[in-house]
Amino acid sequence: MLPFVMLPRPLQESNVVGKGGSAGFLGKGFDPYTLFPDGDDMDMAKMDHVKIDDLKMRPDVFAVRMQRRAKLRNMINAQMPAVEKAVEKEHLDEYYQRALSLVTSGRARDAFDLSQEADATRDKYGRNTFGQSCLLARRLIEAGTRVVEVIWPKVANSDNHSWDHHADLTKRMQTQSGPLLDTGLSALIDDMDKRGLLEDTLLVAIGEFGRSPTKGVSTSGNSNTADGRDHWPYCYTSVMAGAGLKRGYVHGKSDATASSPLESPVHPIEILATIYHALGIHPETIVYNHLNQPRELVKAQAVTALFA
Repeated sequence: MLPFVMLPRPLQESNVVGKGGSAGFLGKGFDPYTLFPDGDDMDMAKMDHVKIDDLKMRPDVFAVRMQRRAKLRNMINAQMPAVEKAVEKEHLDEYYQRALSLVTSGRARDAFDLSQEADATRDKYGRNTFGQSCLLARRLIEAGTRVVEVIWPKVANSDNHSWDHHADLTKRMQTQSGPLLDTGLSALIDDMDKRGLLEDTLLVAIGEFGRSPTKGVSTSGNSNTADGRDHWPYCYTSVMAGAGLKRGYVHGKSDATASSPLESPVHPIEILATIYHALGIHPETIVYNHLNQPRELVKAQAVTALFA
């Protein structure tokens, strides 16, 4: 199964596409499989147009024929020891085998097929890009994918159902971004819980900053309408569930205007450390980059008070 999947669009701010989400110095072998269906951000049915051409064999190439081709490749490679030695660090054989298994097994293709879900389930998640992306995330986790990243299906600093509420905050929270998030996220948590997937899966919903406590005030040089809020990195929240976390627990407290934390503040890197902790990885584990330089995964401690 595909180990890492990102959907339904790349991270983007203004015209800068792909601001994160890659494996960095760990190498391309750890990059996610990206599923970005055709259609613009306002196409609420774009997840119905998912095409998994990479995971599909041509009509004239059946599974046994594909496997024979793989054996032939191995025979040729066996006669090329110099080439094999030159690329041995790239683990190409391992990647070839993974790719072959993905194409011939059909398991990944089935996981991406939302039409296999009952209409009632699809309706529960919301018939929109975010809701159906959450449903697809559950299907992928159930099929064996280890990490799924669902990116909000709208360019960050844009209008309509984006979360950059410099204007039309009331409308977006009541009819656009607010209901889309509430419906999709709550359905995902409930569905995974009922299926027993939440026991060993950590679910994290978070953005990169909050909104200013007061409407119509510029805090980052942006213009804001009377019904709009600017950027505010000093106080915001995240939602986490599963993997042994306490249920119904609220950690920390802000002041009356949500301007700053009042009790038990948590830094973003502590959230990351907590994610590693839940995965059984010590946050300060030393890893080596492409220059063989030692790096700590995260220089922070996990917030263990979140766990039951």
